[in-house]
Amino acid sequence: MRFLEKIFQCITEQVLPTACIVCEHHQKATICNNCLQSLYDQGLFNYECCHQCGLSLHASDIKGQHCGQCKKHSPYFDASYCLDRYEGVLQNAVHQLKYQKRLAYALGLATAWNAVFAQQLMDANAAYLLPVPLSPKKLALRGFNQSWEIARRIRCGPHIQKMPYTLKRQHFSGRQAGSKHADRMQAIQGMFYIEEGHLELLKDHSVIVFDDVMTSGATLNEIARVLKDNGVKRVTNWVLLRTSKPL
Repeated sequence: MRFLEKIFQCITEQVLPTACIVCEHHQKATICNNCLQSLYDQGLFNYECCHQCGLSLHASDIKGQHCGQCKKHSPYFDASYCLDRYEGVLQNAVHQLKYQKRLAYALGLATAWNAVFAQQLMDANAAYLLPVPLSPKKLALRGFNQSWEIARRIRCGPHIQKMPYTLKRQHFSGRQAGSKHADRMQAIQGMFYIEEGHLELLKDHSVIVFDDVMTSGATLNEIARVLKDNGVKRVTNWVLLRTSKPL
């Protein structure tokens, strides 16, 4: 399947016009060299960040590599790798994918991840990569899960198996965007569960959870709680965009 995808990608790159997902100038690649360089120069990965949640650290926290919030209330997940700030150059591209349903942007976002992070994380100690799921209702409305559309295109070591249907989500009628941290934490409880047939597969393994955006961390924390309650040994977050501070 991956071989066929590569062939299709090569054909479309040669035949169909392509625009950079950041500057939108037409050229061959899905993200141009100038915008990729901007990401290299200004990306969140260039800064000292909390090893656990990915937030930029204050000078007083750099030595311990953990922010004050994680020291005070340690989340269930063990580490987070975040490509860029939410306010960075990729924000519009994520919005185009999620809200305008422009699936082509998933390839560009994955390309940005692969260019910056793929080699660094190739030997990540994990057995499975799970995208954050949408509820069946939201999936039907949007037509696709943006986290999976990006995750399926990112490069990782051959020892890591991508499993798009392991995590499940109940429908939640409210909106998280703009909610306070405490409200998010309470609202998200009980929203996620693991496909019954996959429970034994995950036990005693390390798992990567991929998400497009991390804001308060409530969603990823609840997923990590569910995973660890079901025998997962370690949970690492791979996140495209991270807000500059908890909301």
